[in-house]
Amino acid sequence: MKLAWIFLLFAGIAEWGWPVGLKLGWSGADVLWQWIAFAIGCMAVSGWLLLLAQRRLPMGTAYAVWTGIGAVGTFLIGIAVFGDSATVARFACVGLIVAGIIGLKAATK
Repeated sequence: MKLAWIFLLFAGIAEWGWPVGLKLGWSGADVLWQWIAFAIGCMAVSGWLLLLAQRRLPMGTAYAVWTGIGAVGTFLIGIAVFGDSATVARFACVGLIVAGIIGLKAATK
């Protein structure tokens, strides 16, 4: 079971790569194919690790935690790298996502 959570953590981290790759892959009128390929690779790795995690974890829990890790990570990357807004309200909402992830982990036997 512990290994499934590790797979899920890394699946969520791999989720960060594909929105970043898509954002960097479109530069004005040009498509930067290396970034698009990076995004596709991250999607594949993330999906594979989610598959491995779901062998031991409930599907709904695994999916919710996976998307939560991805959402929180991309939120932070957006602020740190792309200059996205860092308002208290946005952080409060992301805090709710984190609380949900923690709650699902705690509620899963």
